[in-house]
Amino acid sequence: MAAATRILQRLVDVGLGYLTLGQPLTTLSGGERQRLKLADRMASDASVLVLDEPTSGLHMADIHHLLTLLDKLVGSGHSVIVVEHHLAVIACADWIIDMGPGAGTDGGQVVFTGTPGDLITEPTTLTGQHLARYLS
Repeated sequence: MAAATRILQRLVDVGLGYLTLGQPLTTLSGGERQRLKLADRMASDASVLVLDEPTSGLHMADIHHLLTLLDKLVGSGHSVIVVEHHLAVIACADWIIDMGPGAGTDGGQVVFTGTPGDLITEPTTLTGQHLARYLS
């Protein structure tokens, strides 16, 4: 019973406490699948976690919950790499690698590396411009 409790607690920790037993994976959003993967990885000794758009489809309260969890993981010695466009996540990052200068075929170049504080003072990047507005 203790093993089942630990598994269910990890689901609650990543904000998936509302899932039902037997729920098909095809009913989950991309962000939910990422968080399910994160819950699984939390049980391992992995030191590096890579997440791709984990906030996809999440309510802001759930994003805050996810950011708290990511901070907890970093605090316990994990390295967390997040590919993300959500400004709340970018604002909480320790280090940012901004790709651009645009999207799609207009991107692919590293246009900035540094902290969120440094990024908001960088007027040449779209991410820096949006983050500065978001934080003001």
